[in-house]
Amino acid sequence: MDFSVESLETPALTKAQLADMLFEQIGLNKRESKDMIDSFFDLIAASLVDGTDVKISGFGNFQIRTKAPRPGRNPRTGEAIPIQARRVVTFHASHKLKEQIQDEGRTV
Repeated sequence: MDFSVESLETPALTKAQLADMLFEQIGLNKRESKDMIDSFFDLIAASLVDGTDVKISGFGNFQIRTKAPRPGRNPRTGEAIPIQARRVVTFHASHKLKEQIQDEGRTV
């Protein structure tokens, strides 16, 4: 099954556009399409909040990383400001995705 995104009007792919593609190309009704997309992203977010890594084969890995507190600086005033410890999400693309991106770059 081939999904086409050439008709996108904005440079970003939105959840609404993903739901429309499911509706048009798979035949789910619009409500089911929206619910499926929302459930997919809710599941990813919940897993990350729980501290579980998310691995999507052929796409990449989302991981939680804990950053230590560190000194920072206000760029406008130069005043020292402490930056608190926090958790951040990192994404590492799979080798397949990296190859696809590189292959597309060569054909331009």
